[in-house]
Amino acid sequence: MANNNTQIINKLEQKTLKPLYFVHGTESFYIDSFVQKIIEIAIPDFEKGFNEYILYGKDITTGDVINYARKFPMMAEKQLIVVKEAHMISDLNNKENQALLENYAKNPLNSTILVLSFGKAQDERKTWIKAFNTHGQILNFKKMYDYEVPDFILSLCSDLKLKISPKAVQLLNEHIGNNLQAIHNEIDKLKVNLKPEEAIDANTIEKYVGISKDYNVFELQKALIEKNPKKTYQIIKYFGDNTKDHPITPNIIILYNFFSKVLLLQGLKNHSDADLAKMMGVNAYFLKDYKKAASLYPISHLMNIIHALKIADKKSKGVDAGSVSEGELYQDLIFRILY
Repeated sequence: MANNNTQIINKLEQKTLKPLYFVHGTESFYIDSFVQKIIEIAIPDFEKGFNEYILYGKDITTGDVINYARKFPMMAEKQLIVVKEAHMISDLNNKENQALLENYAKNPLNSTILVLSFGKAQDERKTWIKAFNTHGQILNFKKMYDYEVPDFILSLCSDLKLKISPKAVQLLNEHIGNNLQAIHNEIDKLKVNLKPEEAIDANTIEKYVGISKDYNVFELQKALIEKNPKKTYQIIKYFGDNTKDHPITPNIIILYNFFSKVLLLQGLKNHSDADLAKMMGVNAYFLKDYKKAASLYPISHLMNIIHALKIADKKSKGVDAGSVSEGELYQDLIFRILY
């Protein structure tokens, strides 16, 4: 299911565009997607050369923005002014210039669509920013939580009419994290290489993204959940032999996050799965993995695991590590987790 940010972008239509948009936040993927959608639909292609202006904050002043906005379109009903990286406008912090923007926002030209796109979050409590809500819209696209990323991948694949397996979702999620643009790029690459009706599975991820379907932190975590020593040691031997592709520090972080949530689950009783997933900050689909681990790892063992992960993290960064190799660190850590 598409999240709220995707719905906002998908609902944009030329006939309902507002004269003002103040776009900011911490998630550049949605900021860029929103701006690109407006550029696509606001002005017909044959008018773009006369009535579409794409500006960059570092190249203009606040006065330039006002002058462009107060122009009338050339032989058309609308003109589009997009200011990308608006936070880099050199004189934007000047109160007099902010007042100019505030005055324009309170009385904008209906024939102008002005989009200010900021590459970082802004303070919406400021009076001049609030003014953009009078005749326009303020949009704050926030960074996606890690547990929301699997749903983003599923939604993106659905929009692109692609089928994807749960394992492929988790491989992408754990390999890329919550870098939505990187995820989008990888799925675009997969789409180009897929045969008609072919689904994205672990094999296609391994072939085109370069993530081993058998030797990755997802499979390591799965082997630990199952307390499968043979498989676990096969994976960490591979990691130890290929530390350039499988450095221990990011994998420690992933395991620390997992076992911390298993420990949290041990203290949560009498809740529905939906509530548990929300309280733990995990995707509901993967809750079964946490429940299985909680059934095999008692609280005292989990506390020891957390302690072992913290020690391994310090050693991986050279603190009290001596001459130990990453392969040996992997071996010691996994022994402490299993036993």
